[in-house]
Amino acid sequence: MPHDPDAGFRASKPGRSFAAVVGALVVGLMVGVLCVGAVGWGMLSRTSGRAFLSRMWSAVTGRTLNIDVSQATVVDRIRRLQRLETVVYTMDKLVTGAKENRLLPDFLTGDRLLMIAHGEVVAGIDFSNLKPGDVRMAGKQVHFYLPAAQVFSTRLDSGKTRVYSRQTGLLVATDPNLETQVRQEAERQLQEAALADGILKTAHANAALTIRSLLQGLGFEKVEFE
Repeated sequence: MPHDPDAGFRASKPGRSFAAVVGALVVGLMVGVLCVGAVGWGMLSRTSGRAFLSRMWSAVTGRTLNIDVSQATVVDRIRRLQRLETVVYTMDKLVTGAKENRLLPDFLTGDRLLMIAHGEVVAGIDFSNLKPGDVRMAGKQVHFYLPAAQVFSTRLDSGKTRVYSRQTGLLVATDPNLETQVRQEAERQLQEAALADGILKTAHANAALTIRSLLQGLGFEKVEFE
């Protein structure tokens, strides 16, 4: 059989073509990845750049908040609270009042009234007389003298307070002052009950929370009460 010198060349030609195709695919894939990465990096760079420029612009043109925390300012801010109401105590109470004659029975000369009283007691602290010496500051710390709590008012709710019953003797007229006197007694008993339940202690504790929040809002980190 005659020998063909190009036979080896023709036999290896399909192998080289397949390798060339695979190489081209690999190169194309790498180029695609690089392109996508370049685009993503460019977008990230632009985003980061905008954020950086925004921060720089804010640093140059921005304004800082300065709060005057001098002693006079702190005292003035607290004085503005004046009569700070920190607790309202409400209750219903049954109160009786009677006018009697020592010699004659009630069905003849007596006058008896039964009242259902609904009222409230308001307590808090009065800061209107706060003195500069009541506030002592040292850096981020402040020592504050908290005045004693007091009852501001005791009042009945006229819309919910009513006379439940009234009995007047056969020989006397209805006493026009008896209802007023029973109302006054109801207010006295209402305040007495509120004090017994610790309304002043609660008012003091609530006021301390309010003052602490106010002072921390002015920048103080530690607030101590005396």
